[in-house]
This record gives sequence, structure tokens and C-alpha cells, in this order.
Amino acid sequence: MFGEARAVLTAFVITVSDRVAAGEAEDRSGPAVAEALRRHGFEISGTAVVSDDVAAITAAVRKAVAAASLVATTGGTGLGPRDRTPEATVAVGDFLVPGVAEAMRSAGSASTPMAMLSRGVAAAVGRSLVLNLPGSPAGAVESLDAVAAVLPHALEILAGGATHPRP
Repeated sequence: MFGEARAVLTAFVITVSDRVAAGEAEDRSGPAVAEALRRHGFEISGTAVVSDDVAAITAAVRKAVAAASLVATTGGTGLGPRDRTPEATVAVGDFLVPGVAEAMRSAGSASTPMAMLSRGVAAAVGRSLVLNLPGSPAGAVESLDAVAAVLPHALEILAGGATHPRP
């Protein structure tokens, strides 16, 4: 309920990138997202790097939701031939939370019109929420910051403990 102590907010960060997974590039987005999550009051329960492969992404998301109430993926949300993070998230998701994804794209569009090309989704998987963030550090953090204020309430609702405030 509002006004009561909240449970610890836990997050798991998954970087989706063929190049990072192969050791050909440094992961800059995952650490940036983890730092932003800490700034918003989350404890990081784990991180992972996977290739742009639907099976690898779905396996990582399934593992992550067992360890955290929020799973933030970064990468694989664009129009590239291997960008399939949204499809993997939908495959394991129970239902979409479109307003969250819309808010992320809207915030990004204030900085660059390219943000409208992001196909990232937000989906509930069991009692966890999965957010698909863009692959660039700036875009990922900007998207996360745009929705951070609603995340504790969303996670509380998914956990079955939230009530709506009365006017």
C-alpha cells in the first residue's frame, strides 16, 4: 500500500549483442543501465550478455525473472536483421504493458527522431516486468529514466500487493 515500506527493488540487466557476446566489443550499455537502476533505488541481482538470438534471449529472460522483479534488456530493438529482442520478450511474456514502451519512445523522440524506430516492448512475465531498452547507452538510460517513476508501483501491482490511492 502507499505510505508503507516497500520491498527491495531488484533488477537484472541483459545486454543483447552479437559483438559483445563474441568479445569483439565492450559492453557500455549494460553497465550504464545498471548504474541508472541503482540511482533509481534498485539493487542489481545479476547481469548477462547474450547474442542476438531469440533462443538465447528467451533463456536469459526466463532465468532473470527468477532473480529479479525488473528485467532490463538493452539492445536488439531496432530494425536490423538480427534485432529480435521484442519478439523474444513477447514469446515469454504473459501480457504487454504498452503505455510503458510508448512513454520510452516518446521520451527518446524528444532527443532524436530515430527513437521512433525502436521496437522495444514492456511485458509482464509472471510477477516480473521486462523492459526492452535501446542498445545505445544514452538511449537506454533516457528510456529507463522516462519510466522510472512508475516502476515501483508497477512492480508492486505485479507482486499482488498494490492498492490504488484514494482521492
